[in-house]
Amino acid sequence: QVQVVESGGGLVQPGGSLRLSCAASGNFFSAFTMAWYRQAPGKQRELVATITRDSKIHYEDSVKGRFTISRDNAKNTFYLQMNSLKPEDTAVYLCNVGWPAGYWGQGTQVTVSS
Repeated sequence: QVQVVESGGGLVQPGGSLRLSCAASGNFFSAFTMAWYRQAPGKQRELVATITRDSKIHYEDSVKGRFTISRDNAKNTFYLQMNSLKPEDTAVYLCNVGWPAGYWGQGTQVTVSS
């Protein structure tokens, strides 16, 4: 059973930064594409960013230039660095290991508010 654990959410003021982490068990990590999603109350789940096994990256338009996805295969962990946060970034952020049909983390709440 693959275990996926997220961390790093919290409350931050507009313009602030947070870094989310997603760690997975198992020895397949380096082979797969990883993804971050988010889901705000009353809205559909939205794909935020993906990173392939060879670090090709895609971002959703609203986060380009503010968010950075990265991975550390030696640690079986990938990250989402979020800068210049806006209130509209408020959501539960979820990671997916083995995108698009992989394993999900439990989600971590990010709240951007003054």
